[in-house]
Amino acid sequence: MASAAAWGLAGLLVLAAGFCLLERQLWRACLGFVAFALLMSLAWLLLGSPWLAMAEALLGALLTGGTLLWTLRGRGALPRLAPVDETPRRARRTAPLRWLLILSWLSLSGAALIWLLGLDALRPPTSINRLLAATGVLIMGLGLWGFSAQRHLLRRLLAFNLLGSGVFLVLAGLATSAPIPIAEVRALILIGLVVALLGSVLGAALLLQLHAQAGQVTLNAVYGADANAGSGTGAGLTPGTESSAAPDTGAGLGASTGR
Repeated sequence: MASAAAWGLAGLLVLAAGFCLLERQLWRACLGFVAFALLMSLAWLLLGSPWLAMAEALLGALLTGGTLLWTLRGRGALPRLAPVDETPRRARRTAPLRWLLILSWLSLSGAALIWLLGLDALRPPTSINRLLAATGVLIMGLGLWGFSAQRHLLRRLLAFNLLGSGVFLVLAGLATSAPIPIAEVRALILIGLVVALLGSVLGAALLLQLHAQAGQVTLNAVYGADANAGSGTGAGLTPGTESSAAPDTGAGLGASTGR
């Protein structure tokens, strides 16, 4: 039977993940991820894997969290990122497609759990492993939503790491309930932590270069209604600025004076 501490930890994990994705103050969102990674360390301790808990604290909280916080400061020719994410979310007209993809992913995950565990997967969790596996599914859903709805690349990096953590929890929860070798699963999770760290470092470096060269923190330029009003030309943004007044148009960075 899952203890009250396990239920409390599961709730804190979901709350920390939601805070990371919803907080528009980027410094606080990154600190929220560090707290989430430390909570993940406690989850590994509850699952009886102290060395995996130490790896999570080092690779997740210290190195990955430190990389995300370092990205906000800028260095030398790399300008400092704005502390608040003022970019709009994606256009509402694409929301049904995004939700369809998210539900499809979660449905496939649920089908895999039922195939491995049988109808017991549909019952309320009664053990720590099942509880954390169910928590992992929720975090996966939050990560998918954040990655599809947010446009700021740093917030997408946060969603990417949260999605991976959800997958790790599902794998760890299944390791003792399904015919899967526990040692191999934990080794796979460790490799996943290393890959997530390397992906975060690469993503942060590309974000800083994009911001330095094009003044963007998204993959596409955001055009404001004020820039197009009265001119009718649809001119792009001046390098180093972004407008949050209009939804994503999918267009590249337009021409501006002096370029």
